[in-house]
Amino acid sequence: MRVFIVHAHHEPGSFNGALTREACAALAAAGDEVVVSDLYAMGFDPVSDRRNFTTVRDPRRLKQQDEESHASANGGFVAELQAEMDKVAWCDALVLQFPLWWLGLPAILKGWVDRVFAVGSAYGGGRYFSRGVFAGKRAMCSLTVGGPADAYSSIGAYGPLAPILYPIHHGILGFVGFDVVEPFVVHAPARMSEEARTACLADYRRRMLSLASAPLLPRLDIAAYEGLVLKAGAAAR
Repeated sequence: MRVFIVHAHHEPGSFNGALTREACAALAAAGDEVVVSDLYAMGFDPVSDRRNFTTVRDPRRLKQQDEESHASANGGFVAELQAEMDKVAWCDALVLQFPLWWLGLPAILKGWVDRVFAVGSAYGGGRYFSRGVFAGKRAMCSLTVGGPADAYSSIGAYGPLAPILYPIHHGILGFVGFDVVEPFVVHAPARMSEEARTACLADYRRRMLSLASAPLLPRLDIAAYEGLVLKAGAAAR
């Protein structure tokens, strides 16, 4: 299996760093191929605008999706973005490794998504969800959260974690076609004992080695969705 890990934590000594190192060691020992984009170490620029392109479709007005489509058709992405796009195309499984900040992705990782998942190369022309560009590939979020599990429950301060991650699982990964694996979540690693940390890393090693068969989150039935859209359109007329 070819695994691409996008790592988004600024501190190499963090538990996120430990998870990525554990994943790399496990996959290498199993004979799998693994590539890591360490976004902070790379100095990845999260800002998405004309800096994404070497081509120009309309110099008068920046319409991002039009420029992305034009660049996709004409080899017009800057080298740093094309390299990331090539890694996504290469992999069998994509892993996003990050801490949950303000109930969302760190800005550098959101910027990676904004710039790398471009029209033409990642979606467009009816290629989305089950017909997405990356259909047949798997993707998983591996994340740490600051609070204990109870805080992310129906009676917790933040509510269940599944709705918090839905925009990532469904709106990003599922939309571009990935089969989305159930997330690997580590609660409050700063408060864990060394024994608990060791056990958690062992669990993550097992998850990474079973990535090809790990349970998936439910996928939207695109045929049913499109049927509803057609029905709504007919009713509106």
